[in-house]
Parts: sequence; structure tokens; C-alpha cells
Amino acid sequence: MQTVGNDTQAIITEVIRHRRSIKPFDMDSTREVDSALILELLENANHAPTHGLTEPWRFHIFTGEGKRTLAETMARLYRETTPEAEFREDKMRKMSENPMLAGAVIVLGMARRGGVKIPELEEIEAVACAVQNLALSVTSAGLAGYWSSPPLVYTRQFVEWLGLGTEDRCLGLFYLGWPKAGFTPPKANRKPVTEKITWHQS
Repeated sequence: MQTVGNDTQAIITEVIRHRRSIKPFDMDSTREVDSALILELLENANHAPTHGLTEPWRFHIFTGEGKRTLAETMARLYRETTPEAEFREDKMRKMSENPMLAGAVIVLGMARRGGVKIPELEEIEAVACAVQNLALSVTSAGLAGYWSSPPLVYTRQFVEWLGLGTEDRCLGLFYLGWPKAGFTPPKANRKPVTEKITWHQS
């Protein structure tokens, strides 16, 4: 097994502890993200752990006018699938605006391939690991990233629009872009890890 040196460990620690969710309104809508860079980021995501090597993650990348198609589809499906008592005009407007603020939107799919041997939860967890790889790679590249999961993405209508199978799921949208000039990421706000640990030593 290949090991990492102290310098590499320090860099990894720095990236992990400085990763922040940066929402689309803090992204520079005038700057695109090069497709080669997106592919590099997703190759890192592709190296996430996966039980049974099912590699369940699926990435639908929306750029250029594709973002507009995504925005219009989300707004339409939100109107069609939301009960009248729960419908909010501001939410629908936000769904229309957010994709246009980002350089790219990566819709996160989970393709169910493990059968009865591998529980669905473990496939979802594998996709989450892939997204974490993506998020850390985004931070390392100086980009902004935000994993969003509005209820709309869990509907069968949206899943079918993506072309996913009947047992597959959508697990959210990953907004990707360059931070606006002068943007300062928020500081970390985590409680001490010692409050979340229980030692078992005997």
C-alpha cells in the first residue's frame, strides 16, 4: 500500500478543513468552468470507495444552454408536483435562477446495480463519498461548490427526466463555479470532535 508523507498529509488536512459550501449567488456567473477541469474533478470523484465495486455514481453535467434547460425543467416540475398548499413562488424562482448563476451544474445520480447483495443505503453512501471527493477537489482547485438537495430532485418525474432507471435515484445538484471577486469563505464552525467520540478500550 502506498503511503503519503507528512507534507502531503498537511496539504490534505488543509483542504479538508478549509472546504466550505459556497452557494450559487456567490459564484461569478460570467466565468465558465473548463470541461477538462470538470472531468478532472469527476475523475477524483470516481475513485470513491464502493462496496462490490458497483460504482453507482452517475453525473449529468449541465453547461451553457443546458443550464437553462435544467432551470426551466426544474421550475416546471416543481409547479406540477408541489401541492397547492405547499407551493411557493420564491422557491420556484430560485430554481430558475440558481443554475444560471453557476458555471456548471452536476446532477448527482445513483444507479442501483448491487442487486439484493448490496443494500440501497450502501449505494447512496458510495455516491456521498464520491461527492465528498468532488467537494474537496473543487476546494483544491480554487473553485466554489454547493451540494443542494431540494425535494424536487427525489421525485420520479425528475429522475425519469434524467433518464435514470426505475430503481435509481437522484441525490441532488452540485453547483460549480468560480467565486466572485473579493469573496471570503466563511470560517469553520464545528464543535470539538472530542464531544462526538466514545472510546472503547476494554
